[in-house]
Amino acid sequence: MQRTYIRDIVSKVGEGVCLKGWVDVRRDHGKLIFINLRDATGIAQVVFSAGNRELYAEAEKLRPEWVVEITGKVKKRPENMKNANIETGSVEIEATALAILSEAKTPPIPLDTDGREIEEEMRLKYRYLDLRRPRMQKNIRLRHAVIKGIRDFLSHRDFLEIETPILTKSTPEGARDYLVPSRIEKGKFYALPQSPQQYKQLLMLAGLEKYFQIARCFRDEDTRGDRQAEFTQLDLEISFVEREDVMALNEELAIELATKFAPQKHIQEVPFPRLMYKEAIERYGTDCPDMRENKADPNVLAFCWVIDFPFFEKTDVGGWTFTHNPFSRAVPAHEMWLMEKSNIGEILTSQYDLALNGFEIAGGSIRNHKPEALKKVFEIMGFTNERIEENFGHMFEALSFGAPPHGGIAWGLDRLMMILCNEPSIREVMVFPKTGEGRDPMMNAPSEVDDKQLKELGIKIIRT
Repeated sequence: MQRTYIRDIVSKVGEGVCLKGWVDVRRDHGKLIFINLRDATGIAQVVFSAGNRELYAEAEKLRPEWVVEITGKVKKRPENMKNANIETGSVEIEATALAILSEAKTPPIPLDTDGREIEEEMRLKYRYLDLRRPRMQKNIRLRHAVIKGIRDFLSHRDFLEIETPILTKSTPEGARDYLVPSRIEKGKFYALPQSPQQYKQLLMLAGLEKYFQIARCFRDEDTRGDRQAEFTQLDLEISFVEREDVMALNEELAIELATKFAPQKHIQEVPFPRLMYKEAIERYGTDCPDMRENKADPNVLAFCWVIDFPFFEKTDVGGWTFTHNPFSRAVPAHEMWLMEKSNIGEILTSQYDLALNGFEIAGGSIRNHKPEALKKVFEIMGFTNERIEENFGHMFEALSFGAPPHGGIAWGLDRLMMILCNEPSIREVMVFPKTGEGRDPMMNAPSEVDDKQLKELGIKIIRT
C-alpha cells in the first residue's frame, strides 16, 4: 500500500492507510494501546486492540522515537474524545499491521519540551534530535517558505539567481578571512567569502543587470546571539539604479515577506521611517534602533531605514578606514571631497541600512563604478599603489571596460528569521549552528588533521 502522510488522514475516513514515522508517545490502557505517530506533516493517534493478540504484543514493545510502519483504517473519534490541539484530532487509526523499521535508544535530551531549558552544548551535540521538536520544525519550515518567497518575488521582477565562488581571494573587507591552503601552489591560500561583494559587482560589469543569491558567507570573528562564523545572506545587485530605487524594491520585499509569512505580526509604520545616521546615534545611541512604540509586544515590526553614514572613520592608530565597505560611492554632493581627499571625516556614503526591532537586517549602497574614485578610497585608507594593485587590481581592470552605475544590498536572513520566529538567537533558526565560541559539538569541529595532510599542504603547526 502506498504511504499516506499524516496531514491527509482527515480526508480518508473509512479508508485504509499506510503511515510511516516516529513513535511520539505510547500509552497503555489495559486492553488498548494508544500511540501518537509523528511524521514531517503532523501527529496521528493510532489504536492497537488486545483482540488482535499478535499485533498487540508487537505494540507493547514500542518505545518513543522508534521508527515504524503502520497499516490501518481511519475512523472518526467519538465527540468526547476529539483533540482540538492537533489538526488530525477528529480521527484516529485502527491499526491492522505494524512493522518496526528501526529501534531507538533513549534520547540523551528530552524531545517533548520546547528545548529552551536544555544546555546549549547538549542541544548542538545532538542537533539531529533537537530538530525533531515541533518548535524547531516550525522554524525551519518557515525559513524554507520565506526563502522561496524571496526567490519568487525577485524572479518575477527579472532577477537572475546566480551562484558565485566559495574559494576566492583574501582581501581586506572588514573581518578576518577563513583561509584555505592550496595543495598545488604551496604557501598560497584561498579565502572563504565574507560576502559576494566583488563577484556581484563583476556580474554587473558582465551586463547581467539584475542578480540575486541566497549566499553562504564566512567571517572569522567573535560570535554572539545574532552572529555566526558562517551565515546566510540574501545578496542582490542591480545596474542603472540610484539609492531610492534599491530602497523602494527592498521595502516592498520586506512588506511582502512580513504580511505573507508572519500575518500575526503588525508593521508599525509604512512607508518605513528614515533616519540619518547622525540622528539615529543622537536619539537612540545606535545605528540600528528599536523603534517599537511598545517593546513588550514581539508581534510589532518596526522597520526603519538609516541613511547618510560617514564614509570613513578613524582607526585605533589614527588612520582612516571605511565604515561599510570600500566599494561604496560617496553621496553626489561629496564626490569632489573624495576625489580631492579633503574633509575626509565629513564625507557621507550612499549606504542604506534596514533596521528591524533593534537589529540590522540589511545593508547596502550604491557602488563606486569609476576606477579613479575607488582608488581614492584606498589611498585615503593609506594603501600604497602596490597594495592596491595586489589586492584589487582585478577590480580596477574590470571597471576600465565600461562599468554601469550599480548598487545593491545584502540581507541577514538568519536575523530576519530570528525576528519572524520570535527567537532570541539566530542559532534557533539554523539547522546546524555552532556554539558562541565557533565550535561544532556534533561533528567535533574544528579538529586536528594528520601529519600527511599537513605535509601535502606544506604546512607545519607551531604550538605555543
